[in-house]
Amino acid sequence: MGNRTSVTSFVLVGFSEYPHLQTLLFLVFLTIYTVTLLGNLGIIVVRKINSKLHTPMYFFLSHLSFLDICYSSVFTPKLLEILVVQDRSISFRGCMTQFFFGCACVFTEMFMLAVMAYDRFVAVCNPLLYTVAMSPKLCALLVAGTYMWGGLCSVTITYSLVQLSYCEYNILNHFACEYSALLSVSCSDPFFSKMICLIISIVSEAGSLLITLASYVVIVVTIIRMPSKGGLQKAFSTCASHLTAISIFHGIILLLYCVPSSKSSWLLVKVATVLYTVMIPMLNPLIYSLRNKDVKDTLRRLITSKLHSPPT
Repeated sequence: MGNRTSVTSFVLVGFSEYPHLQTLLFLVFLTIYTVTLLGNLGIIVVRKINSKLHTPMYFFLSHLSFLDICYSSVFTPKLLEILVVQDRSISFRGCMTQFFFGCACVFTEMFMLAVMAYDRFVAVCNPLLYTVAMSPKLCALLVAGTYMWGGLCSVTITYSLVQLSYCEYNILNHFACEYSALLSVSCSDPFFSKMICLIISIVSEAGSLLITLASYVVIVVTIIRMPSKGGLQKAFSTCASHLTAISIFHGIILLLYCVPSSKSSWLLVKVATVLYTVMIPMLNPLIYSLRNKDVKDTLRRLITSKLHSPPT
C-alpha cells in the first residue's frame, strides 16, 4: 500500500513511453489547440456581428463554444508542456484545480447539449411560437442552470477526491489529473468517492440523454407528419449539426468510461481522454459552421473585408 504521506505534487507520465513521438505529438496538439481557439472564438464573434444569429440557438451555441475554449484550455497547455520539458510535475492543489474545472466543463456541456436539443424541439414542433416560447429570460435561466449544475457536481466529486489519502508513489499514468488516474495512486478506501461519482454521473448522463431523446422522438414524429419535402429537409438540416455533436460527445464518454480498468488499458484511456479533451472542442465549431449558411456567409464577409481593407 505504501506509506501515507502528505503528497504535495504528482508526476504526469503523459506519453513519455514514446520518446520518439514527443515532437510530433506536440506539433499535432498545438495545431489542434490553435484551431480550437480560433474556431470557437470565431463562432462567438460571428454571432455578435451578425444580427441574423441573435437567436436562442446561437445564444446556446456561443456558450457551448465558450465551454469548449475553457475545457480545452484546462488540459491542453499542460499536455503541451509535459511533451517538451523534463519536469512533468504538477502540484497537488494545481491537480485538484485542473480536475475541478475539467469536471465542471464536462457536466455543464452535457446539459448545454440537452438544452440545445430542447431548443431544436421547440423550433421544429412550434415554429410560430418559437420566439415567444424561447424568451431571452428562459434562455438565460437554462444556461445559468447548466453552469450551476456543472459547478455543483464538480465541487462534490472534487471534495471526495481531496478527502482521500495519497501514497508516496505519486506518479499518474496520464497526461492530466483524470479521475481514474487519481484513484489509482490513492492509498485509502475510495468507496465513498466512487459512489458519489457513480451517482452523479448516472443522474447527469441519464437526465441529459432523457431530455435529448424525448426531444428528438417528438421531432422525428413531427418530421414524419410533414406533408412537404421542403419542410422535412429544413427540419433535418436544423437538427443534423446538433445530432452529430451529441453523438460524438456521448460516444466518447461511453468509450472512456466503459474501458476495463487494467494496466494494459491505460493507453486506451489516455487516447480516449485526448479525443474527449482535445478533439471534441475543435470539432464542435467545425460541425456547426460548415453546415450553416449564415455562419459561412458572415465568415466570408469578415475575411473579405479584412483582405480589402486599406493598410493603416
